[in-house]
Amino acid sequence: MGQLYVATYFDPEAKNKIQNLVSYVKGTFKTRLQNNDWMDKQTRQEALNKLNQFTVKIGYPEKWHDFSTLHLQPDTLFDNYLQVQNWLYQDNMSRIGEKVRKWEWGMTPQTINAYYNPVQNEIVFPAAILQAPFFDQNVDPAYNYGAIGAVIGHEMGHGFDDQGRLYDGTGQLRNWWSAASQRHFKEKTAKLIKQYNGFKIDGLTVNGKLTLGENIGDLGGLNIALNAYKQFSKEHYPNGEPPIIDGMTGLQRFFIAWARTWRELANKESERNKIMTDPHSPNPYRANGVVRNMDDWYAAFKVEKEHKLYLAPKERIRIW
Repeated sequence: MGQLYVATYFDPEAKNKIQNLVSYVKGTFKTRLQNNDWMDKQTRQEALNKLNQFTVKIGYPEKWHDFSTLHLQPDTLFDNYLQVQNWLYQDNMSRIGEKVRKWEWGMTPQTINAYYNPVQNEIVFPAAILQAPFFDQNVDPAYNYGAIGAVIGHEMGHGFDDQGRLYDGTGQLRNWWSAASQRHFKEKTAKLIKQYNGFKIDGLTVNGKLTLGENIGDLGGLNIALNAYKQFSKEHYPNGEPPIIDGMTGLQRFFIAWARTWRELANKESERNKIMTDPHSPNPYRANGVVRNMDDWYAAFKVEKEHKLYLAPKERIRIW
């Protein structure tokens, strides 16, 4: 099915454009790490080494599984189920003694999602997420940086969140952090936990500790994507200033794109289940919880103290 989806819906040119966007985001992340003021020199260099060792996979795997031995029939559901289970069993048994299948993906191309794999230090973006509202080849770059750009930054950020930071650039479970850098990291993340603990939906409180890794990814990802967009603008617009489009500045379009990616229709029951079990924060706080911590948000929309999404400068958190 993945092959059919890619052949029908994935434009090869999109892959080239995403690779270019990844390059901008990764370059920005590198600069932010180089300028990091709370990591010591050795830990900072380890972080840079890990970033440089990232593998990026876009669209679909370079190699597909061979299903030629799987014979399914249109009118035998249970027999088909047994056939599939047998194929999976044989496939798993064949792994014994063979090298790790680095070509194998943990998601199908038709999955609207992305992920970071710490053991292989890779970030993966299936073809389905490279569609609107996350990505569109024909829209203003501000929208792509605010949407898929932030997703790219988010997945890169997972390499340095509360779980991903425990692995080095080769995927080994190794503590490469100095005691001082670990302490600074935990101090910053404790503030982020406290901030998200203050968010509520229908009387239920967001669990800042449960959602920490994803909140780190969102916060870092959007900051990194914004810096990448600024770098892109410097290189492509006169004086580095994006044009006004539909009465909105580039910054405004960037933040609106971020918010649009989290629009959803959800009933109260699903929202309650999500807030109690999901490691991601509820979508309203994925959109609004992050921007409150970014100075450019205030400049873009002239947010003042009396506004709901205002956060005092000393309370704004920056990790990456």
